[in-house]
Amino acid sequence: MKNAREIIEIRTSQRVEILDITREVEGILSQFGVKEGLLNVYSRHSTSGVVINENESGLISDFQMALEKIIPQGAGYHHDRIDNNADSHIRGFLIGGSQTVPVENGTIMLGTWQSIFFVELDGPRQRKLTVTVMGE
Repeated sequence: MKNAREIIEIRTSQRVEILDITREVEGILSQFGVKEGLLNVYSRHSTSGVVINENESGLISDFQMALEKIIPQGAGYHHDRIDNNADSHIRGFLIGGSQTVPVENGTIMLGTWQSIFFVELDGPRQRKLTVTVMGE
């Protein structure tokens, strides 16, 4: 069994930003040569997330708008007394910081319209994602 790990560095330019990282993740998978197994993308930042969904610009905009509507910035959160970013933490808590995808025949088993996204919730920042590949 092979185990391999790589870091993706991302620089964001907006407070809330959704970036398709599928190509970078596929490149890491091909570099390691794993044909069957699992691939995990993990963000070590509590004000970010990793999601899988369709890469359609209207949907991306809708997702961002829904986050802002459901969990608005400056809504009187207790944590805002410290960092003024409680909304970012709550959004990250609900989104989740990692995704695991099966690998089959050297390919990430995403659905036809699916992509892997990094979701910045407290930018702009420099971020690091860990991609771990396990398999044969």
